[in-house]
Amino acid sequence: MKHVWGSLLGVLLGFALAGAMISITRPPQGVSITLMPPPTPAPILVDVGGAVASPGVYALPPDSRVRDALEAAGGLHPEADTRNLNLAAPLEDGQRLWVAAYPQGTASPQSPPVSRASGTEIDISPEENLIDINTASQEVLDTLPGIGPSLAASIIAYRQEHGPFASVEEIQNVSGIGPAKFEKIKALITVAP
Repeated sequence: MKHVWGSLLGVLLGFALAGAMISITRPPQGVSITLMPPPTPAPILVDVGGAVASPGVYALPPDSRVRDALEAAGGLHPEADTRNLNLAAPLEDGQRLWVAAYPQGTASPQSPPVSRASGTEIDISPEENLIDINTASQEVLDTLPGIGPSLAASIIAYRQEHGPFASVEEIQNVSGIGPAKFEKIKALITVAP
């Protein structure tokens, strides 16, 4: 009986080895998988304007910073006021980057900056660096915290309709500028005598 079990075990072992050999030597079946490279992220578009060599819309890599946009625009003009620019700030698709210029004869890089709510800085120490709400352009008014392009246009429309502002407090008469918004900008604005 031992002899029969030994023979049976030998036959089963032979079949197992033969199956393994067939499995190893058989060519692979099916279609091989080809890995594709990861997709390239789409560039972002940034509108660069103001005191730069070549204002315009530039396509930049998605991880670009403000300094990259300024390089793409040919660099800064000598009169560019970079005190309110964070050159390391990341850019977003569709962003508008405006580089302000010092008003003629008022460049004062030594003046201490005061931080405002947006995280950028603006100089408010010397009176000549305050924004005159009676003469400022829409682009300049747009640099004030909480004042976007449409509100800047409303300020200009108000002063065209009602004449120059007599005091900075009078800006609260413009629709959209209430006490809270006025508190954010009052230290940054002036009216010329």
